[in-house]
Amino acid sequence: MQGLHLTADLYGCRCRRDLLIDAIGLATMCAGAVANAGLTLVDEKFHVFPDYQGQPGGVTGALLLAESHLAVHTWPERDGVTLDVYVCNFSTDNSSKAEQLMDALIIEFAPQRMNTNRILRGSVDPDTQSDELLLEWLNRDSAYGFRVSRRLETLKSAHQTIEVFDTPQFGKLFRLDGAYMTSERDEFFYHEPLVHCAALAHPAPRRALIIGGGDGGSSEEMLKHPCIESVVVAELDPMVVDIARRHLQTVHHGAFDDPRLTLVFGDGLAYAREHDARFDLIVLDLTDPDTPAQQLYTREFFTLLRERLAPGGAITLHIGSPVFTPERVRHLLAELSRVFDKVAPLGLYIPLYGAYWAMAVASMTLDPREVDARTLDDRLRERAIGDLEYYNPAVHHALFAMPNFVQRLLPGADAGAAR
Repeated sequence: MQGLHLTADLYGCRCRRDLLIDAIGLATMCAGAVANAGLTLVDEKFHVFPDYQGQPGGVTGALLLAESHLAVHTWPERDGVTLDVYVCNFSTDNSSKAEQLMDALIIEFAPQRMNTNRILRGSVDPDTQSDELLLEWLNRDSAYGFRVSRRLETLKSAHQTIEVFDTPQFGKLFRLDGAYMTSERDEFFYHEPLVHCAALAHPAPRRALIIGGGDGGSSEEMLKHPCIESVVVAELDPMVVDIARRHLQTVHHGAFDDPRLTLVFGDGLAYAREHDARFDLIVLDLTDPDTPAQQLYTREFFTLLRERLAPGGAITLHIGSPVFTPERVRHLLAELSRVFDKVAPLGLYIPLYGAYWAMAVASMTLDPREVDARTLDDRLRERAIGDLEYYNPAVHHALFAMPNFVQRLLPGADAGAAR
């Protein structure tokens, strides 16, 4: 049953008039397009509707294909056409033939405007749902996706929908409420900058708090620093940690079993309010602001975290994509700047997220942009941190080099800034 389903709604068609009102002309054109695409016509049926208010009626038709079908309906009073092409891919992949057929029909009808949709139907193996295409919406107009080899878990916790997939591109991929969180093969793009830009700028961090981070990736990076004596992970959802233990070992590398780590389940805001411990580093490894983590992206929460920082401490967090959610990035940088004296945005392309992504380090005194490469190199060597895939001293400073379009999102910038 796996196949490709294409639809198109065409407006202002500038085609020959008979294609909109004559069943024979329309059928002949469609049959020719089917043959040229290499598809197999087995039967057809066309019907002409009667005139209406002095105007010719339209034509509806269906061509039955060995591979599935083509359906067409014309609206001559609107110069409009609706098209529906579906092919199954049971014995061979007919997708390119379906695309060729749809393109040929659109060219024949010559619309001034159109809406099209591309739907992947079914699965090569319904039991495992292999060949599924995962899409995440980056904003209301843009989506990004990966093909799945196998769906491993689909669970509903008290807080969110949890999914784990095996994918050809990134191995095991972890998703919450339809949003990509991390994957086996690209997790370092996110976790290494999120942790090490602040941790290596700090001369000797000893205590860290990670709010969120139930996949264990941030903890694993933090625990690479031998000066770290304790890490508290305040994770909302116990089921996330359970999933990570079972499926994401190559992300956390056993960090949950490190004696320096303490797991606390519950609301991160409540934890910060109820515990007055001071931390050298606080990592907000959260879902996006339009999720249950929304209250953890506010000026009030940032102010509370400032009180939980030890002298010289810093918080680090991701703040979204300057490409797809620029106003969110602008807003969060402004809120951070109202609370902290030093706010250092950084950015990089994260493959799993399909976008250039922004993070920030915020502190009253610590500025990671002011630490020179020699100091960073010395700290990496002294702390015996060598198993990194992305971060190094040169990359550290490159991360903080903001493109002009991002500089325009900074507090105090205007439309002519950085030109």
